Amino acid sequence: MEFRDHVRTTGSALKNWFIAQTLDALAVGVLWLVGLWIIGVPWAPLWAFLGAIFQFVPNIGAVLGVVGPVIVGGIDRGWMCALYVLILYAIIAVVDGLFLQPYLMRRTSKVPIWASIIVPIVMGFIIPFWGILLAPPLLAVVYAYRNRAAAPPELRPL
Repeated sequence: MEFRDHVRTTGSALKNWFIAQTLDALAVGVLWLVGLWIIGVPWAPLWAFLGAIFQFVPNIGAVLGVVGPVIVGGIDRGWMCALYVLILYAIIAVVDGLFLQPYLMRRTSKVPIWASIIVPIVMGFIIPFWGILLAPPLLAVVYAYRNRAAAPPELRPL
């Protein structure tokens, strides 16, 4: 395997991971938008957009995305609205972490669902911040090489 093939395989895997991450951010943004509209939080489209953008920041991105809606909802509509936003955040975090991200990683990067759930947890214990940050793109690259090696020689790219 030449260097050019390694660059192509790695680049393709990282591109597929980025596509999965972008689709995940869009889905989370839509969930935020619908949930915030139902709750009645002011400026729901802005908070949904920020929630989608913050989805690219591992570990703290989702928390950053909830701060604004909680504060604005609490000030404008009272503490019950802030509580509803926190409940919405918990629902979105569970749906995203256990269903959306693993499904999108499997569809775009061919990473099994079990691996996209377990490996970030394990790497988070081994390398606390960086393990969770690096796990998804690293998984995409590892499974790209695995799938390339499993393909018959006549189907591999030249």
